[in-house]
Amino acid sequence: MTQNDTLIHPGQKYHSGEFPMQKQEAPGLQSRMKPVPDCGEKSYQGHGRLAGRKALITGGDSGIGRAVAIAFAREGAQVAINYLTEEQPDADSLASLLRDEGKELTMLPGDLREAQTCRRIVEEAHRALGGLDILVLNAGVQQAATDITEITEEQVERTFRVNVYAPLFMAQAAVPLLPSGASIVITASAEYYTPNKLLLDYAASKSAVTAFGVALSKYLLEKGVRVNSVCPGPTWTPLEVSGGNPDEDIPRHGVDTPLNRAAQPAEMAGIYVFLASDEASYITGEIYGITGGLSGK
Repeated sequence: MTQNDTLIHPGQKYHSGEFPMQKQEAPGLQSRMKPVPDCGEKSYQGHGRLAGRKALITGGDSGIGRAVAIAFAREGAQVAINYLTEEQPDADSLASLLRDEGKELTMLPGDLREAQTCRRIVEEAHRALGGLDILVLNAGVQQAATDITEITEEQVERTFRVNVYAPLFMAQAAVPLLPSGASIVITASAEYYTPNKLLLDYAASKSAVTAFGVALSKYLLEKGVRVNSVCPGPTWTPLEVSGGNPDEDIPRHGVDTPLNRAAQPAEMAGIYVFLASDEASYITGEIYGITGGLSGK
């Protein structure tokens, strides 16, 4: 088999037709989605790029966070994940997957809307892993609204507490613990490039956390800790089917990208591995779009 035999048009690599109509209550479980998101369970192959590293990933039970957890573990890192208690089934299935591969997953449930929980999760991860040198700030909430008057004060507060406040409070707790050479990776969003009129508060929060990441990278320069952000485009995760998209838009999720499909979480993992690894030692304060071409529109 030649290399050309294994190549495929990127628009055809994963599911590119309509998704079945479906809806869940937030935060949603990916195990109930149709099709179940591909987080690299069968495809990601590690090469020891994070051997000996110690990583905490928020929102690590499903979607992008799950894909990153799988990749990090297979690259040799010890991994801890944070998630909501309602997401325990997805977290358990991830732990089982990694256990079958001889890897232990540290599971730290908790609601990141509370500053004290943010600090506790960081401290518990540091203690359980015997250190901490990778922090992936990935947890997020998203609620679509077709009318601006539908956006309540409670929704805005929840969105900003999870998407903006939590990264700040977790960074506060982690900075004294992170050694020189450590890496922080923030999950931002394509909403930074092309804000959606249906995601007013979410787009604002993701623009804010993107700016936070650049500012934090400057703050941590002297300490020698790198900070970068990843901006995913439309991706097939529980966020989409638990209020992140209007119900009627779910079947065509991602078709408005130049690649005419949504991403799968597995397609995100590689950039997180790279940014966390020493291969990216000269990269900090950067913003990486994985948007299916949206950021170039």
